[in-house]
Amino acid sequence: MSLAWSDLLVPDWPAPAKVRACVTSRAGGVSQAPFDSCNLGDHVGDDPAAVAENRRRLQALLGCRPAWLSQVHGVAVVEADPARVAEADASWSATPGVACTIMTADCLPVLFCDRAGSRVAAAHAGWRGLAAGVLEASVAALGCPQSEVLVWLGPAIGPRAFEVGAEVREAFVAQHAEAAEAFVPSVNPERFMADLYRLARIRLAAIGVTAVYGGGLCTFSDAERFYSYRREPRTGRLASLIWLEPSSH
Repeated sequence: MSLAWSDLLVPDWPAPAKVRACVTSRAGGVSQAPFDSCNLGDHVGDDPAAVAENRRRLQALLGCRPAWLSQVHGVAVVEADPARVAEADASWSATPGVACTIMTADCLPVLFCDRAGSRVAAAHAGWRGLAAGVLEASVAALGCPQSEVLVWLGPAIGPRAFEVGAEVREAFVAQHAEAAEAFVPSVNPERFMADLYRLARIRLAAIGVTAVYGGGLCTFSDAERFYSYRREPRTGRLASLIWLEPSSH
């Protein structure tokens, strides 16, 4: 079985027609367990030949050139470049056919575009990057008024599965008081259940970005479709991609 569009998750959001986006699932690749089957991460211990074949299938299906990153839970945003693997956690592109690409296995993938369909961006937002401002940096990289920004939140670990320490809650509440709403006490009185989706929406709203879509898909609880590092530390990576359709199509 080769990779098919039916294996992908396509965002439901009012992006311009020339903006294309998708998130891969576990299906459609050649990796063996526990990476089965469409692992796209080349840093998780999978067979490099299998990862290369999975990436080849993805590129052939989508007809764009993914620009992969070496992610470090930071806030650096680079221009997407398929010819090099930059150390960054977000990228932007105004070049048709070049896909801003990030990998996740519980962290929140966030896709961005402007209403004109002239520029796109993608960010890898675990709690550290979220707290440090990777979403705000990605919006800035779009170079347009915040009212012109559209955002889609991809599959991430859900609020019923993401237990964190008090220091995580404090990191967010110190910046935005309303972030307290995104934390619910866990059964362990010193721990909290965190809602990454709500935290992302709060931070985006704080800079004037309110056209935010998606959210609600939990990587941890959907083992058939998604990889989850919290569920299985030795696992694969999903890819979230966004690109501008070449005008020749």
